[in-house]
Amino acid sequence: MGLSQAILTCLIDAPHSGYDLSKVFSESVGYFWQASQQQIYRELGKLESTGLIVSEVIPREGRLDKKVYSITEQGKQHLIEWMHKPSEPDVVREDLLVKIFSGGLVPVNLLIEDVIRHRRIHLEKLLTYGEIQNGKCPYPKELNKDEKLKNLVLKAGIKYEQAWIEWCDDALEVLKNLSEAGR
Repeated sequence: MGLSQAILTCLIDAPHSGYDLSKVFSESVGYFWQASQQQIYRELGKLESTGLIVSEVIPREGRLDKKVYSITEQGKQHLIEWMHKPSEPDVVREDLLVKIFSGGLVPVNLLIEDVIRHRRIHLEKLLTYGEIQNGKCPYPKELNKDEKLKNLVLKAGIKYEQAWIEWCDDALEVLKNLSEAGR
């Protein structure tokens, strides 16, 4: 998947300015696809030049004009064609795992601190996902198709964070045993 597909996905429901799109992005697909505001603006330019989105300048009195982007039919077709292609699992690039793999070079306490920090970050994300689920999906059986699909993605995020927390707990147990053994 590329940033272009993530942006097109965010524009399906409603047109957005670049700034608003950055906010929508960070509160939806941004949980599983990271992009800076600068990357989003750069990609918007590319999408517009290829005809997948169009922009409309909305004048605002006393303020800078607002440029609002909408997905075109060509953009929707591009997204549909992309969805027909099989998805490949993403390559894992996790610094912490490389550090643990070569952890014999440093004191165990350094690794423990890093694992504790990672655990805290994953717990914060898990709590955020729980709040989203409780706020948007309190009655999963009453959701429409679109809501059920989005809830399914949310469940993937929840399970991902739970798995990381469980792994961190396992790692901390091993690392603390190593620390106590003086290794």
